[in-house]
Amino acid sequence: MQYKHLFFDLDHTLWDFEANSRQTLEELYHSLNLSERGVHDFELFHRCYIVHNDKLWERYRNGYIKVDELRWKRMWLTLLDFKIGDEPLARKMDVLFLEALPTRKILFPHTLEVLQYLKDKGYVLHLITNGFEKTQHSKLQHAGLTGYFTEVITSEGSGSLKPHKEIFEYALRKTGADRPGSIMLGDNVEVDIQGAMNAGIDQVYVNHLDQEPVIRPTYTVRSLKELERIF
Repeated sequence: MQYKHLFFDLDHTLWDFEANSRQTLEELYHSLNLSERGVHDFELFHRCYIVHNDKLWERYRNGYIKVDELRWKRMWLTLLDFKIGDEPLARKMDVLFLEALPTRKILFPHTLEVLQYLKDKGYVLHLITNGFEKTQHSKLQHAGLTGYFTEVITSEGSGSLKPHKEIFEYALRKTGADRPGSIMLGDNVEVDIQGAMNAGIDQVYVNHLDQEPVIRPTYTVRSLKELERIF
């Protein structure tokens, strides 16, 4: 085998963040009676949330904001789109959201099947994720993923974030892996693919959305099932 250590991203690659997040937000929308507060359209509310969440994550990755600010401000800014200036409500939504989200179980098609296939073939599987330690381990446990991964490297645990090369170097040290025998598998071109390139590690672009990448990864697949053609 050319590779021994396979480093997976979690959110948007294996664990369907968009579906799980939507499910959690919709429950909050109803349980907190947001329609009575002026949020009459959940679809619009969800779209606004995605925009703010993506922008704040980018600011967090670049070191402009802290994690606590990211967590509650994505709710605050979304509520402001509907002229609801209620900071206590935003902070309550943040707490409830982060309690419920990691318990969701929606995975991309073939996730468990492919992970088992890779393990059976003798690959050592790990995770490199920009998520938070407690949250990511909860996701793994509830979705039935824990047993597939030898090491789980989080941004919180490593003190760095993808795409910075330090988190990849930390992962190599922690797992005892070398660059030629390692490969990164993720959905985000800037964060996973370019980050791995910067660290001198081969990459698989898991292109669930069938988008044209601006850089050329080592491999590209459009579904997890296609990984069986590479490994």
